[in-house]
Formats: sequence, C-alpha cells, structure tokens
Amino acid sequence: MPKRTDIQSILLIGSGPIVIGQACEFDYSGTQAARALRDEGYRVILVNSNPATIMTDPMTADVVYLQELTPKSIKEIVAKEKPDAVLPTMGGQTALNLADTLHQEGYWEEQGIHVIGVDIDAIHITEDRQAFRDLMDTVGIDQARSKVAKSLLEAKEIAQDLARSEDGGLGLGFEPVVIRPSFTMGGMGGGIVWKAEDFDYKVTRGLELSPVHEVLIEECLVGWKEYELELLRDANDNVVIICSIENVDPMGVHTGDSVTVAPQQTLTDPQYQRLRDAAIRAMRSIGTFAGGCNIQFAVNPADGRMIVIEINPRVSRSSALASKATGYPIAKVAARLAVGYTLDELPNEITGTTSACFEPALDYVVVKVPRFNFDKFEGADEELTTQMKAVGETMAIGRTFSESLQKAWQGLEIGFSGLGADRPLPDRNVIRQRLSKSYWDRLYQIRNAFRLGTSVEEIHDITRVDPWFLDAIHGLVELERKTEKQPLAEISHEAMLELKQHGFSDVQIAYLVKDDATEEHVREHRQRLGLKPTYRVVDTCAGEFPAETPYFYSTYDQGETESTRSDRKKVVILGSGPNRIGQGIEFDYSCVHGVLAAKEMGYEAIMINCNPETVSTDFDVADKLYFEPVFWERVADILDHEDPDGVILQLGGQTALKLARQFVARGLPIMGTPYERMDLAEDRGKFSEVLKKLEIPFPPYGMARSVEEAVETAEKIGYPILVRPSYVLGGQGMHIAINKDEVASYVADVLERFPKNEILLDLFLENAIEVDVDCLADGDEVHIAGVMQHIEPAGVHSGDSTAVIPPFSLSDETVEVLKETVTKIATELGVVGMMNAQLAVQKRPDASGAPVDHVFVIEANPRASRTVPFVAKATGVPIATIGSKIMLGAKIADFRASGELESSLEGYAVKEPVFSWDKFPEVSKELGPEMKSTGEAIAFVDDITDEHIARPFEMRNLYLSR
Repeated sequence: MPKRTDIQSILLIGSGPIVIGQACEFDYSGTQAARALRDEGYRVILVNSNPATIMTDPMTADVVYLQELTPKSIKEIVAKEKPDAVLPTMGGQTALNLADTLHQEGYWEEQGIHVIGVDIDAIHITEDRQAFRDLMDTVGIDQARSKVAKSLLEAKEIAQDLARSEDGGLGLGFEPVVIRPSFTMGGMGGGIVWKAEDFDYKVTRGLELSPVHEVLIEECLVGWKEYELELLRDANDNVVIICSIENVDPMGVHTGDSVTVAPQQTLTDPQYQRLRDAAIRAMRSIGTFAGGCNIQFAVNPADGRMIVIEINPRVSRSSALASKATGYPIAKVAARLAVGYTLDELPNEITGTTSACFEPALDYVVVKVPRFNFDKFEGADEELTTQMKAVGETMAIGRTFSESLQKAWQGLEIGFSGLGADRPLPDRNVIRQRLSKSYWDRLYQIRNAFRLGTSVEEIHDITRVDPWFLDAIHGLVELERKTEKQPLAEISHEAMLELKQHGFSDVQIAYLVKDDATEEHVREHRQRLGLKPTYRVVDTCAGEFPAETPYFYSTYDQGETESTRSDRKKVVILGSGPNRIGQGIEFDYSCVHGVLAAKEMGYEAIMINCNPETVSTDFDVADKLYFEPVFWERVADILDHEDPDGVILQLGGQTALKLARQFVARGLPIMGTPYERMDLAEDRGKFSEVLKKLEIPFPPYGMARSVEEAVETAEKIGYPILVRPSYVLGGQGMHIAINKDEVASYVADVLERFPKNEILLDLFLENAIEVDVDCLADGDEVHIAGVMQHIEPAGVHSGDSTAVIPPFSLSDETVEVLKETVTKIATELGVVGMMNAQLAVQKRPDASGAPVDHVFVIEANPRASRTVPFVAKATGVPIATIGSKIMLGAKIADFRASGELESSLEGYAVKEPVFSWDKFPEVSKELGPEMKSTGEAIAFVDDITDEHIARPFEMRNLYLSR
C-alpha cells in the first residue's frame, strides 16, 4: 500500500549523549530515517541533546530541537510543532522508554499523535522478562530456564530452584546464573554471577538500575554459541531477514563486546533454517508494527538445542553493522515501512533494479572487532561479561574470515598490523592468564597459544570458541611458520598471494621473513610480482545484478577490479577510524562535512574509513566509499588506484594526522595546512620556539626520552608537573605528578604504552581557568569561531570539562587577549582550514599587588577539534563545512560577505560531559588530564544562574585528581 497521507509531520526522537551501550549507531540510524522521511515529503521534527552528531545538524531535519530528552521537553515541542506522528524506534532505549512513559500517561492518544514504527505494547512484551517468556511459550520457541524477581529474596529462591534442576533436585550447591535487568540497554546492571558471595550485590545493583526494579534470573548458558538476526516487517506481515551475525565469543560475553562475523559461519543449513523460522515466528508474535527488529539466539553446540535470548522491536545497535555489512539501508527502509509502504513497493537502493523484498546475499565475509579503553579506567575489571564495556568498533570486509579478521585488527589502531605476526610472543604465563577468562584480546592470545604449539582441541576446551574459527586462526599460524623460513626475495608470486589472501600486511611479512626487511621492501617486492588488491563492490546480491552504488572493499582474489577511476578532479578524505574516548563521533561529524564541502566545490569526494557506526561510512554520502582500515598500506593502495589531486587529513583526528609524514614522502598534496606547519604545532620544542618568537607566554616545559631524563627535567621545572606523550588525543597517558617518584612511575608507564613517543613535561598551572578557542584561517586572515570557558579548573581534560560559550566570568579585555593570541599563532603557523588552541588564564599580582589575568598557551592543534560540532551547534555557523572549503581554496572573506560567519547565539551554550561510570562500578570517579567522558549534551541558557552552569561551577573542584 502507498505511504500514509493522513500524517504530514513526524516527531523523531534521538538517543541523547553517547554512553557505552548506546552510541553513534543510533545517530546513523536516525540520520538515515530523517533523510528517508523528508524524501517522502514529510516534515521532520527532530529532538536530541547530542551536539556532536550529524543527526542534530540543520540539514538533517526541517526543525531540530537541541534539548534534553524528558517528557517535559517532548510536551513543549509537541505543543509548539503539533506533529501528526512520533517515530521512537531510531533513538535506542532512551527514545523507546520516553515514548512508553508518555504512552502510559495517555499523552499520545490525548494529543491525537500516531505512534509509528513500533507497537508500544510490543515494547512491554519484549522488555518485561516474564511477559516475553510467556509469549515465546505460546509460539513454541524454547528459552533459557528463568524467572523474574522483584526483590533479593525472590531472586535467591529462583537461583535455588535453578540449582535444583542442575543437581537432580537437591539444590545443595550454587550454580552460576545470569542477571538481566528489565528495560535497560547495553546489559547495564547485568552479568554472570559465578560465586554465591557475589549474588546479593549483583542482584541488588540490577534491581536498582532497572527502571521497573525487576531482574530476570536465568540459567547460565556460558559456552553456547550466540547469533543475531536483523529483520524487517511490513504492514502486510511480509518479513525479510537482512543479515545473520555470529558471535565468535561464546555466550557470556555481551554481543557489543564480542568479535562478530556476518553472515554466520558455523550452523548447518537445517540449523540456520530453524533459526530463520523461529525469528519470523517470534517477530510476528509481538504486535502489529511495521519496522525493524533484532533477535538474539543461543545454540548449544553439544546437542543443537536452540533458544531465543531477547528481541528488540526497533532499530538496534547491530542494525548499523548489518546495514554496512550488507549494503541494505535498514533504517531508511524501516522508516518508510513505518509510514505505510510495503517491502515490495520499495526499491533496493544499491542495485536500483531489485526490490527491498530481496534478501541480501553476501559473497564475502564481514568481521567486527570491538575497541576498548580500559587504560582510561584505572582498576577496571577487564573481564568481558554480559554488561557491555566496548567504546567503539571497527569492521572489515574480505573474501575469507582470515582476511577480514586481520584487516579488522589493522583498523583497530592499537599498534597492531594484523593478528600479532608483527611482534615477539608475550610470556607463556601471560598467554595462559589471558586465555583463562574472556578478555578483549582473546583471539590474539589464541594465535599466540598456537605459536607455542597448543592444539585446536585444547584451546576449544579452554575458551569454547567454535573449532571452525580456531582452525582459521591456526591456519594463519601455519602460514607464519612457512614464511619465517624464507628471505623476502625468495617469496614467490604464489606464496605472496596466499599471504595477502589471508590478510597479512606488508608490515607483518617484513617482520616474518628471514632477512631484515621493511614494509617498503615488501611493498616493492609485491609490486614487482604484479600483486595489488582488487576492489569489489558491496552490492547486496552477490553479483547477481549490477550495482549502482560505489561502495568498495579490497581483496586479493585476482579478478577484475570493480572500482573504475574517473577523470574528475578528486580528493580523498581520511576518516577517524573506530570510536574511542578522546576521538569519537565529533570527528566523523567533521568528516561528513568535509565530504559534502568537497562535492560542493566540484571534487569527486572519496572517503576511507572502517567505522560501521557512523554516517561517513553510509554508502551514499561520498562519491566513493572505501570501507577499509585507515592503515597506511590500505590507504596507499587506494591512492595508487585513484591517483587523487590531494588528501584532507585535518578532519580525521590523530588517526589521519599520523599518516601525514608518509603522504609527504610520496609527494601527495595535503589539502589545507602543510605538514611542515602541522608538525611545528605537534613538536613541542618547535612550537615553543614559535611562541618565543611571538612573545607569547607558555608554562615552562621540557622533553625526555627516558625515565632518568624525565626526572632530571622535572626537578629543574618544578612541581606539580604535567607528564604526557606527544602525538596523542584525549589526554592519553597524561598525568599530573607532584614529586620525582610519581614522574618516574608515570613516565615508565607512558614509555611502555607509547615506546616511540617523546615525553613532554609542562609546569602545571594551579588554580587557572582553561579556555578552548576554535578558529578558521585561510593564509590571509583568521576568524575566531568560538571561545569556550571551562567551568572545571585547568587539569581536568577539556573533553571532561563543562564548557560555556561565550566566556561567563572573563573580562572583555582578557577575551580579546585570548583572540589576539590565537590569531597570532594561526598566522605564524600558516594554518589553512581549522585550528583549536587551549589556553590557561591565571591570576597573578601586578606591581601594586592587584590580581591580573595572565594568558598562557598550553597547545595548538591545526586540525578539526573535538569541539567543532559544539561550536557549530552553539553559534549556528557551519565551521566544519567552511573550514573544509577553505582547505580546498575558498576564502574567509567570501563567507563573511555572505553572512555565513554571523553567530545566532543568544545567551549561553553549555557543553556538558557525559560519563559511563556505571559500566565500571569498581573505578573511582576521578577526573584529571586524561579524558574519560564518552559523550556530551548541549544546553542553551539565558544567564549564568541557570543550573546547567551553576551546578558544575559549585562542584568544579570535586573530582580533580592526578
């Protein structure tokens, strides 16, 4: 049936600030949905409090409300905008819970607003553990033995009953159980209770975190295999399965923390058909909604018993992964189904010829590997359980599991060039200890164990990872052993091809061969052998139909490449890779604007990135998308193929900037600020000379490459002193030391984590106010885009600080000094594009003893910063787009003349950091120079007495630590 004509305007609810368990996958889905609905002629009213996302950009919806997500704010927006319908399925659990709360009040019905895309009663069925269990019983789908508890006493009785069924009815011992709180996301408050002494604490915590104060106590299925299916259903009850996903980690690890593979690899065809049938039956049982659904299953490898774990009747965290894995735009289609279309009426946007009813077929393998930041949370329990702890993920596409797995590890940006064949083996005891539990590096340690001669059977007994995956990793180790026996020159075409088809990077091969080779030596030898990657298209149909969408991955199948090089002028934009604390969605925001700016300037925009959660890797954003690791070899191969006119590095954070030296060595133009000028800012010694030349004050500093040198330098400078590695983001490895013993300890830790980085030591300015300044520069003039005063004192990382535009307590005179200082630096550095500077304002007595503001420069970064989206949303000036156009030749004067640089801000805009402390209850809530927040919200206020400013100001010193 055609789309609904009884509704004209739709309220789309976002997911709020990024937290572990609910991240930018929902920004991606919400952006897709908004675009689809606007394309259909609907007026889209968007509400979300997250300034860092493309979703809250003015271009996404007809009207955007950057407001906190509460029933009160929703009612205010509804009163003003009078939407005809609300779509709550694109904003994760936050949006669903909000929609449900208002439904329970009868608000939607009272206002005559249609809830589309979900059946609210279905939410209750799937989130109420007992109701879900009862429903699955009626449709004949097996589940884990479990029961809902509303108190600790009930939970104890249920656990005892489960133990009775395990030991033949005696109930004498304690059997491990799983706790699943109702109506939470990311497994929050859940987990496995292994020991009786932990039961009371974990159950109580789950009851507290559940909004309805109930938990499911469930038999423990550790060691079973876990699967997810992504489905869509229309109003005619047609159901299609978009993607099957298999967890490499067995049950017991949250799917967001597990390495996953699409399509599933280890089920027999009859088993997979049973899974499909059960998924369709389950989806049809939970209400009459049209839209997306995610269903998780577990399968016992011993006897094939299959149970359903849970259903999410909305676009899920895995929907973004499934969309990128298949090329099928799940959120776009789900949004159109919500407004009345049926699947057979919608075209497949990738092929342009088939229907959306056509289930994707994959002739490749996709691997997702999560990214963790345990280093940010001292004392955090690294064991992976049913509560999610990952902060991001990378995805890789290849023709085999082995190839994709190695590419995914190259994309993680943790110093690996694949699954470990680029470094010495760890100590045997370390390998044994790391395999004893579910840790993030389990597959790497499995590889190491195989190197030591352990068998597949023994590793399976220890880890319960399916032997099919273990055999694949064992095969990589066998290839390593073969390669170690040969010098590089003797590696034949066939041997090199086999290595590349298994995902080995040139760096790994250089490490493995007998002689002393480098990455460049291997590259030259490989090219002499005539070996270069081919680029295959992601087409949803395994090549059965021609695809119209330029979405590519590299492989070594020796066929004809499907990526045709055009004769247009072209620019490559390097993405920022997987999200991590310190480099998150803010950089993807800038990348998307860079792509759009390049297209507007007449360039063919080519995006390289490996993050499945983001808008930059949507198949129809750039002119060409290469879903590849932002890893030098992969990038260089694309450059060889495309021969672009230049590359933009300023937008992708430290990920892109770290490759700058190699671009210069190849003679490829870097758009915007030249590398040599960027390096002036990154190299503390050179930057200090710039500041001295400009007569700009900065804290006394020193540099060191050893513990001894650092201690000696610190003793000369004085204490407290800031210790940090060079060339990092998010304050990685930063500490404030107050004596030489702490300096020695911190520097030893930094050198272990960043062995090639120089150590910077700066005198820490106590009781100073920190300020961020973002600016645009074109080589002729500088435009100050935003001056942000931090509420927390200097010493708290800028990403963890509450920041206010404009400054609320600094004098006009001091603000002018700040602006003049930044203008001088940008001019001297020859910045073309964007720059962020961090400064400190400290009161010191003048000759008469009166306190006077003194401005010190902490650092300058000639690139897009983490604060770019906040400044853009606060002022209404699209600085990421303007900065990108300046890199490509535009001038600030042109934007000034057109009025595009005029701020629309009235009052104050406040950036509020959001933390995920609840995922690490054992970690103390301390803030310091190393960033720990996972997201942010924005608030617009009229004066500084507002609670958004007053409350953090009152508590500004509370959590400052070292």
